[in-house]
Amino acid sequence: MTDSRADSQQVLADEILADAGRQADRARRKAERDAKAILRDGRQQAEADRRKRLDAARAEADRRRRLTLAAVPVEEERLRARRIEEALEGIRDEARARLEARDGFDYREVLVRLAAEAVAGMDGTMFVLELSAADREAFGADLPRAVVQQVRRQGLQIALSADPATIEWGVVVRDAEGRQSWDNTLAARIRRLWPEARRVVAEATGLLEPTTTDDEQGQTNADECTRPEEL
Repeated sequence: MTDSRADSQQVLADEILADAGRQADRARRKAERDAKAILRDGRQQAEADRRKRLDAARAEADRRRRLTLAAVPVEEERLRARRIEEALEGIRDEARARLEARDGFDYREVLVRLAAEAVAGMDGTMFVLELSAADREAFGADLPRAVVQQVRRQGLQIALSADPATIEWGVVVRDAEGRQSWDNTLAARIRRLWPEARRVVAEATGLLEPTTTDDEQGQTNADECTRPEEL
């Protein structure tokens, strides 16, 4: 009886061990399958991430390339504009030097015209001319009379200022009461005329393409601004 019970217990133990072995084997196989699936999914995710990063890097590189290419004509235009401006400044400086040297024109006539222009542009009949010490010495004696003759305003009276002006070239005109003043010195004329004159000079020298305009008179006036006798 004892042997039979022992045999039954052994059989039960063997079955339990066998079942445990089968469950362990199934668990092992499942773990292996899960591990392979995890590894496969990991590789796929890693590949997807790699492709995503690569695509992003390519897109960024392409964006930077387009930006660089787009910046090229802008930089070229900036450099071209700077070269044009440098050339125009050189032309302006050369023109100013020739004007200061009174090269190729009657300086006395220019003074008369500058003063007459200022007087004609202001109200009143009594005006004072301010000249540099050198111009006062050379032209002051008859300049007021010449301006009166050119303006031809009824009752016009023009005199020289009591003292020389601190200017080098040109004339400053003010009314006797000091309410109006017109600066027609070289520096002031260039400052007023240069914005328009620089365009005319740039087109005339080929630095810029001529602009199309219906205002032919305006173009003529701009051209006249650069003549020495007008300065």
